[in-house]
Amino acid sequence: MIYVIIAIVVLVLLVVFFVVGFNKLRKQDVAAEEALGGIDVQLTRRADLIPNLVQTVKGYAAHESGVFEEVTKARAGVAAAAAGDDVPAKAAADAALQQALVKVNAVAEAYPDLKADANFRDLQDQLAKTEDQIAFARQYYNDATAQLNQSVRTIPWMFFSGVAGVKEREFYDAPTDHTAAPGVEF
Repeated sequence: MIYVIIAIVVLVLLVVFFVVGFNKLRKQDVAAEEALGGIDVQLTRRADLIPNLVQTVKGYAAHESGVFEEVTKARAGVAAAAAGDDVPAKAAADAALQQALVKVNAVAEAYPDLKADANFRDLQDQLAKTEDQIAFARQYYNDATAQLNQSVRTIPWMFFSGVAGVKEREFYDAPTDHTAAPGVEF
């Protein structure tokens, strides 16, 4: 009789351990997915601010149409990448949009009156804040991903990853030449 009670207790403890492990991995996976969504929100916010910036700059630099076409293409790339779960595609779209912003800012520097325009300055401030939020969202995602990956790689949680349907995630690597917000001197 005592062996049956011990067996039942051991079985209950194993079931509880399994449930705890399963839930831990699922919660970490959901947290990483949520953090990736935060990056998408900030990238989309930046992409939505850009048309206003472009319209402001266009008034001063109508002959710079190639730059504005590149911005439009980069915005479309961000929208397409935000719709998927491919982290490297999101990073590439982010880099393309960042490069387009650098070119818009280069055009803006050629027009002193534009740099004094209140709308332009406000848009630049909003973009700078958004860049900070993007950096924070990247860090938050990478932290959540590091926690998840550590659990998936370590005993005992690694034994539950297949059952929980959780696997390692890729880190969000910002391109090394685009880690700072584009700057414009006034």
